[in-house]
Amino acid sequence: MAQRLLLRRLICPNLRKSCGSVCSPPSALLPSLNTLSWHSHKPSFIHQAGSPFSRGFCDSPACSDTFNVQNKTDFTDRVLNNKKLVLVDFHASWCGPCRVLGPRLEKLVAKQKGNVIMAKIDIDEHTDLAMEYQVTVVPTVIAMKDGCAMGKFSGVKSEDELEVFIKKLL
Repeated sequence: MAQRLLLRRLICPNLRKSCGSVCSPPSALLPSLNTLSWHSHKPSFIHQAGSPFSRGFCDSPACSDTFNVQNKTDFTDRVLNNKKLVLVDFHASWCGPCRVLGPRLEKLVAKQKGNVIMAKIDIDEHTDLAMEYQVTVVPTVIAMKDGCAMGKFSGVKSEDELEVFIKKLL
């Protein structure tokens, strides 16, 4: 993981500029980059955490309104017991249409400014939830509020169609 973070810092320097003021303080993982063993000397591109060159994890509305379901208890706590509208996105990592629909949904959920939340469920990891909600194709999105399904669609939708779907439910 430390190597991956290091590569991101080297390859994507523009990410820290785009995150701007919505970034949290530097992650606790960044100091561990300094403890990597180097054969001769420490490279000059490794900076101390807290310096202007370190990046934190972004806590923008898109990050806080979207989450991955970890298990059945997490699903019950964060989706079924939620008073807000929750869009449950059943997807798979190998599914091309899921990779198209996911970012569109995240963008529209972020536009709702906290009125809508998005829960992402990987059907390969949580087949029990997929079977319980009769998900036979991916992507499938089920809109839930107070534990009740309020709407459902399968397949890729345009941003306009997604906006209409969300507005009908609010």
